[in-house]
Amino acid sequence: MSKLGNLGARLHRGEVGYDFVGNRKIWYGISILITITAILGLTVRGLNMGIEFQGGAAFTTPKNMSASVSQAEKYAEDASGHDAVVQKLGDGSLRIQIAGIDTDKSDSIKTKLAKDLGTSSESIAADLVGPSWGDQVANKAWEGLAIFMVLVVIYLAIAFEWRMALAALVALIHDITITIGIYALVGFEVTPGTVIGLLTILGYSLYDTVVVFDSLKEQTKDITKQTRWTYSDIANRSINGTLVRSINTTVVALLPVGALLFIGGGFLGAGVLNDISLSLFVGLAAGAYSSIFIATPLVADLKEAEPQMKALKKRVLAKRAQAAAQGEPVEPEVTARSDDDYDDEPEDAAAVVGPRTQPASRNRGRGRPSGKRR
Repeated sequence: MSKLGNLGARLHRGEVGYDFVGNRKIWYGISILITITAILGLTVRGLNMGIEFQGGAAFTTPKNMSASVSQAEKYAEDASGHDAVVQKLGDGSLRIQIAGIDTDKSDSIKTKLAKDLGTSSESIAADLVGPSWGDQVANKAWEGLAIFMVLVVIYLAIAFEWRMALAALVALIHDITITIGIYALVGFEVTPGTVIGLLTILGYSLYDTVVVFDSLKEQTKDITKQTRWTYSDIANRSINGTLVRSINTTVVALLPVGALLFIGGGFLGAGVLNDISLSLFVGLAAGAYSSIFIATPLVADLKEAEPQMKALKKRVLAKRAQAAAQGEPVEPEVTARSDDDYDDEPEDAAAVVGPRTQPASRNRGRGRPSGKRR
């Protein structure tokens, strides 16, 4: 078995692990800092909305134009009186986008642009987008995003519980804010492809979160009938048990998206690839982070605010303190248990993840009489 596979097996069995939930304040602080940076970038720089949202015109020149991107940008701004975005496509042609112009003036802009570029106006293709259509596209995008979020909350509340639905919603908002903030800071154009990429990464982030939640739900059945683990302990176990899987799926997803972003968009100059690949790349990374460091620790915080979980945590800590005072090992794995303890505890519950953790199976049978289990 490979080292990574062996590590994944040991994490799943609870032999090793990292205390994600115990260090949640660190992750919350990092997320708050990143989110504030994203919001500041969005406030100061704003989003570079494409013509699909603002309305305007996009002109595509013939292949192998001699003019550079900066020259074409200056020609387009002089001809229209508006800011222009110019991209060099893979075949050597230029795509010149001018947002916010009156479509009635597109013919005169095209004629002057052709003259400056040294080509005929007939050889330049023009795509026009009216402002009303652009507003309609923007409204539909926001409506689609809102409907998606509502459906996510309803599904998770039914499949799991409202606390998990709330935690997943916070994680999704976290991912959206960071992705949009990166777009503002980098200055990439926001197009319908960006919206598609954003919805895609939200689905991926949700999938990763649900995997952890499903493990957590299974392991916390009848949790109040035992005194070995708090809810945070089992939440930590769930994160560690799915950690290698989350890393593998994220890396496998990021590799082709990175190829689209850095090779397709960077070297080949495919602007459409930039639009969708940046949102995918940032969103996939943020989604993996939020599933591990935000969603599950937040669920643990919400659950342990319940009276039942508070009482359970008090009993567990009291039992551990008593064991420590008597000089006994405080790890739950090696604490002797009665037959009733075995009957009441979840079958698949594992040891608290933390320092000196050992597999729970090593001490099965200690402290209870032989014979058929009740």
